[in-house]
Amino acid sequence: MSSMFGKPRASGERPPQSPLPECNVAILGCRGAGKSALTVKFLTKRFISEYDPNLEDTYSSEELVDQQPVLLKVMDTADQDGPGNCERYLCWASAFLVVYSIDDRKSFEGCQRYLELLALQARGCQRRCPVLLLGNKLDMEQYRQVPSAEGMSLASRFGCLFHEVSACQDFARVQHVFHEAVREVRRQAEWNPPLRPLFISEERPCPPVATPVALPTHHSLATCTFNTLSTVNYKEIPSVAQAKLVTVKSSRAQSKRKAPTLTLLKGFKIF
Repeated sequence: MSSMFGKPRASGERPPQSPLPECNVAILGCRGAGKSALTVKFLTKRFISEYDPNLEDTYSSEELVDQQPVLLKVMDTADQDGPGNCERYLCWASAFLVVYSIDDRKSFEGCQRYLELLALQARGCQRRCPVLLLGNKLDMEQYRQVPSAEGMSLASRFGCLFHEVSACQDFARVQHVFHEAVREVRRQAEWNPPLRPLFISEERPCPPVATPVALPTHHSLATCTFNTLSTVNYKEIPSVAQAKLVTVKSSRAQSKRKAPTLTLLKGFKIF
C-alpha cells in the first residue's frame, strides 16, 4: 500500500513521458527507536508520540534535492527486536537509514545487527547501497545512554555516515538526513554507471545478384553469408555479462579478398 504526502502536483508541471527518478529508502531499527516518528516528521513536519509499532507501510513524496527533483519512497519497517524477513527491503531499497535511540543502549546494540546484515548483503551481491546511522531522540540528552563518540565509532567501523537528530524538535535536520541519503545514492550511481549496450554492424545477404560465398564454420562460431553487394543493418547484442562468442564479417564491394574478422569474447569490455 502506498500513500502520497504533500501538495498534489499541478497539471502541466512535468510531461508524462518524463517520470521522476526514484530513490527508495528503508528505515531500519529496533522497536521504539523512533522510525515512524522520523518518517512522519519528514513527510508532514509534524511529530507523533503514539503509533502502532506493528504497522509497516511505504510512503512517497516528491522532493527537490540540490535543485533536482526526485520521487523519494520511504519504507517504515516494523521489525520487532532485530532483522526479520529482511528480503522485503534488502532487494527493494537503494539506501538505508539505521536508527537507534540515544537513551536506549539496547536499540544501539540492535543497530549493529542491522549493519552486519547490510555489510553481508553487500559482499554477497556485489551491490553496495549507502547506509546512514542515525541517533534519534536528541531532545532526550539528559537521559543519554549512548555517547556520540560510540555512534561515530560504529559508523566508521561499517563505513557509513553518522547523524544525531530529534524527530520531536528539528525538522530541518531530519530533512537533511533524508536528502543526504538521496545524494549518496546519486554519488553511488555516478561511481558505478550502468553498462551501455554495444551496437555492431552485421552483414546480411542481398537478393542474389552475384554468386554468394559461404564462409566455413569453425568451433561453433557464428558466420555470415555475403554477396558482392550487401546491405548493413545494426543489431543490439547482449551486455558484457551475457554476451556469447560472436564473429562479425564485413566485405568491400568488388573485393574478393578474405574479409576481416572481429571476435567478441564473453567478459570483454569494449569502450
